[in-house]
Amino acid sequence: MMLTFHKIEKRKNDMTLLPTFSCTMEQNQIYAIYSNVNIREQLLQLLQMKTSPSSGEILIDDIPLTKKNKRQIYIHYLRDMLYDHLTVKEMLQFLHRMIDTTEHIDTLLSFVSLEEKANTRVHRLQFSERKRLQFAYLLLQDAKVIVMEEPDQNIDLESKQILMKVLQRLKEHGKAICLLTMNMESALNYGDIVFRIDDKGLHEVEMKQEEKEAEINNDLIPVTLEKIPSKIDDKIILFDPFEIDYIESNDGVSHLYMNGDAFPSTSTLAELETKLLPFGFFRCHRSYIVNLQKVREVITWTRNSYSLILDDEKKTTIPLSKSKMATLKEMLGM
Repeated sequence: MMLTFHKIEKRKNDMTLLPTFSCTMEQNQIYAIYSNVNIREQLLQLLQMKTSPSSGEILIDDIPLTKKNKRQIYIHYLRDMLYDHLTVKEMLQFLHRMIDTTEHIDTLLSFVSLEEKANTRVHRLQFSERKRLQFAYLLLQDAKVIVMEEPDQNIDLESKQILMKVLQRLKEHGKAICLLTMNMESALNYGDIVFRIDDKGLHEVEMKQEEKEAEINNDLIPVTLEKIPSKIDDKIILFDPFEIDYIESNDGVSHLYMNGDAFPSTSTLAELETKLLPFGFFRCHRSYIVNLQKVREVITWTRNSYSLILDDEKKTTIPLSKSKMATLKEMLGM
């Protein structure tokens, strides 16, 4: 089973709501799409057929999405659709009667650690427990494609661990799984393959698992990489220099900023300055390095006070040292 977005795009008047992109999601894989909430809403509306793409199409196993085959897609919404007056067990039994499944209710309750809440009414559950009940619902679904909206938002650690187990079980059952999130850390933690969608389209995020048991071979020939690493838990994410807006050093730790999100770097600010200088980056302040391609304005506040305004949604302001102003003018040909 495959879910394919083929040259899909959504526009309204002269505004692009969803940039053109293509990708295919196959069974036995977890895909995570990192985007802002507006893009996420557009994707959900397209998958529900509440709106039509301006161009391109969505396909299931190479067949265009229709009201009939869209039943192969189950959407797990951020807002749950549970019946508050039912007990936890009754809620699962309700769905169990509607679907031909071999899953046993008691086994499911144990799997999501709700066995002690079996006879508790849904409205008495804590938020994370309600989410676990939603996760159990997923394991009863006969749809081949599972789309999840912000599945780990505001849930406790135990529920996050249960979510990981549920995702692995869905993979084993041959599902194609797509997570929609505006949290890059969540995308990296759960996704086998991670995409980022911005106004320029879809980009695959390069990752590699930390090889804990492997030793570095000192005889290896060094290779110059044009990627900047950031370590999150046991994963390393590799950023293209041109994705980075700016870098800030805070308490001795450098953070890479992209679209308002911060990612810790394993390198010092001085090391990053050396690596990024050929890519148009500039040390504008003792605590900041900025991508000059992202600078929209140079502001003079007073005779000795300057700032750089970035070309992003928040119009981020970066300090510019007086001592760096002359160098910047020379670089920009001012």
